Amino acid sequence: MSHPGIPSFNEANSAEMVAQRLLKAKAGPLPRFLATVVDHLHQIVRETRPTAADWRQAIAFLTEIGHASDDKRQEWVLLSDLLGVTALVEDINSRRPNGATPNTGRGPFYRTDAPRLPLGADISLDGVGAPLTVTGRVVDLDGMPVAGATVETWQANAQGFYENQQPDLQPEFNLRGVFTTDSDGRFHYRTVKPAGYGVPDDGPVGQMLGRLNYPLSRPAHLHFLIRANNFETLTTQVFERGDPRLSEDALFGVKPELVGDFKRAGNSWSLDFSFVMAMARKGSRAA
Repeated sequence: MSHPGIPSFNEANSAEMVAQRLLKAKAGPLPRFLATVVDHLHQIVRETRPTAADWRQAIAFLTEIGHASDDKRQEWVLLSDLLGVTALVEDINSRRPNGATPNTGRGPFYRTDAPRLPLGADISLDGVGAPLTVTGRVVDLDGMPVAGATVETWQANAQGFYENQQPDLQPEFNLRGVFTTDSDGRFHYRTVKPAGYGVPDDGPVGQMLGRLNYPLSRPAHLHFLIRANNFETLTTQVFERGDPRLSEDALFGVKPELVGDFKRAGNSWSLDFSFVMAMARKGSRAA
C-alpha cells in the first residue's frame, strides 16, 4: 500500500534524503559537515557501483582499522596521513603569505618538555651517527632578524628512530632541544645526521597500501617549531635534498621551500637554513 507524501529512497535522491535528516539537528557545524561527507560518499558509490560483497569487504577493512587502534597506536591517523588528508587539513589551516616558510604536520613524536639549551649545544646525547652542525636564521618577510625566537627541534637518529620510540635504547631527550635566537635571529647547534624511515606497515593500513606498492617511507628530515612574539607559530620540517625518497614522502610533507642542502666535509655534515615567519593575524596561531 503506497503512502502519498512519503519519498521513496533511490539512487537519485539517496544523499539528499540523508542530508535532510542530518540538517534537522541544531548542533553547530557538525550536521552540515556530515551531510557533505554523505553527499560525496554516495557519489563515490554511484560512480564505482560496488557489489554487496565489495562493500562488505570495505567495511571489514574499516573494522580492522578500529580493532588495531588504541591509546598507543592510531591506525585512523595513519590512514589520514597516508591518504594526504592530514597534510590537506594542515595546508588549509596554515595559509601563509608568499615568501613565508610553510607549515607541515608536527607528527606523533613531538614532546612538550624538551630541554632548553645554550646555542652551540650538542643534542646528540649518545653520539651515535655522523656529526651534523645545524646553523639557522629566523627572519620576517622583509628579511629582518627575529631576535629572541624560541626554536624547538627534534629528529630521528641515524637508524631512523625517535627517542620516544626507543626509551630503552636511547637516552631521554636524545636529539631534542630548545634554543633561543640571538640578536641577529641566528641559532646553531650540533647533532647527528638523521636517517629516513618507513611508516608502520604491520597494521591493516600499511598492509593494504603495501599491496598496492604505495610509498610508505619518509625522507630524512629535521623538525622545527618556532615561536616569537607577534608572529604566527611555525611548525615545519627541513628535508635532505639528496634523499632518494624526496619525491614520494609518505606524509606529503615535502615542499620546495623546505628542502635543505646537507653538505659533507669528510665524516661530518652541515646544514644552514633560514626560516621566514609571518606576522600574526587576528585568529591566527601566534606565539
